[in-house]
Amino acid sequence: MRLSVYFLPTLKETPSEASIVSHRLMLRSGMIRQSSAGIYSWLPLGLRVLKKIERIVREEQDRAGAQEVLMPTIQPADLWRESGRYDAYGPEMLRIKDRHDRDMLYGPTNEELITEILRGSVKSYKDLPKNLYHIQWKFRDEVRPRFGIMRGREFLMKDAYSFDLDYEGAKRSYNKMFVAYLRTFERMGLKAIPMKADSGPIGGDLSHEFVILADTGESEVACHKDFLDNDWLKDVDIDGGLQPTVDAFTEKYAATDGERDAAKEKELGGDLVTARGIEVGHIFYFGTKYSEAMNCRVMGPDGGEAALEMGSYGIGVSRLVGAVIEAFHDDDGIIWPESVAPFKVGLINLKVGDAECDKSCENIYAMLQDHGVEVLYDDREERAGAKFADMDLIGLPWQLVVGPRGLKQGVVEVKFSDHKANTRAKEELPLEAALKRIMV
Repeated sequence: MRLSVYFLPTLKETPSEASIVSHRLMLRSGMIRQSSAGIYSWLPLGLRVLKKIERIVREEQDRAGAQEVLMPTIQPADLWRESGRYDAYGPEMLRIKDRHDRDMLYGPTNEELITEILRGSVKSYKDLPKNLYHIQWKFRDEVRPRFGIMRGREFLMKDAYSFDLDYEGAKRSYNKMFVAYLRTFERMGLKAIPMKADSGPIGGDLSHEFVILADTGESEVACHKDFLDNDWLKDVDIDGGLQPTVDAFTEKYAATDGERDAAKEKELGGDLVTARGIEVGHIFYFGTKYSEAMNCRVMGPDGGEAALEMGSYGIGVSRLVGAVIEAFHDDDGIIWPESVAPFKVGLINLKVGDAECDKSCENIYAMLQDHGVEVLYDDREERAGAKFADMDLIGLPWQLVVGPRGLKQGVVEVKFSDHKANTRAKEELPLEAALKRIMV
């Protein structure tokens, strides 16, 4: 993509309404613009990141055996009355009426709707287990939306819902999602800590929040140091041996938050570490809470009817964009992990109009594209300082700088951003060596 035609409305000054890093940098880098309180338009750069994160989430859900559906944003209130949640949910639910005066709502979650789908379609234990998910926009009418997309009113969520015949099956489904979540966040360059959690208005008696580490995080978490140092996922098989996964993790790593387990922390002693984090996912097992209330039953192997055992599993897809920025940035801008970066390479032409610079940049641009490398080519007639500032602000993993002086010496400048260390380094290399490094 050529920057001269790309819609990238960057800002030099920090908007006064932005109080946290991710909100400031998303506005300044032209990723989003506010439509109304807590509701944002996603501009091309931000949408590319959102789609990258969505793709990773989708691939790991598919890998875990979940099947994608798409449910509507507007739901009938009668379904929520069946479950008993319509009046209990609170003012965060946006309640509306259609032109026929029927009570409707803008869905904050989808337990009722997915249960209604299953009860009309699955009749026998032979049809189980099932895990269905969708990625859809949600609305919760926060009384004070703040922190940009981190606590907005409209947001993109991945919701999965598992259906099993008995508790043992439900626990296997829960474990699969537990591992899938850790793999999902790992692919984004994030270390996610699962913590025992309250179920809130969704209900249930087994629940974990997934918190990614960030110095600017909203809460403190504590866990065994080995979880931060080691890749324990490499020994976990998502297709088998999953029954003890959650219990084993809780026993060994003892992740805690607000209500701290003082006895367990004392037991860990010097192995205990604390950090700050941001919640990006939540999983629940709630048994027959909804299937009993909504009469979602199947014929069991003994010929009797059984209410389905259910779980739900949410990931804040749009929230993750802000969470990644909170975890990876410096004073100059964002430092994207390559897996979610809007482009892999920023190509900077230092002297547009110079025949050699233009020719070299066009050749490099074509070569990178031919090799499937996503590149943003700064071909604007703009001063070098402004180009450098914009590229650092939007935080692409690689920058390739081409100028007259370097071309005479047979070199280009390569700048690499390391999100893990939150550092940027640069060096001059021959063009062939630079391209080889970038295209690995």
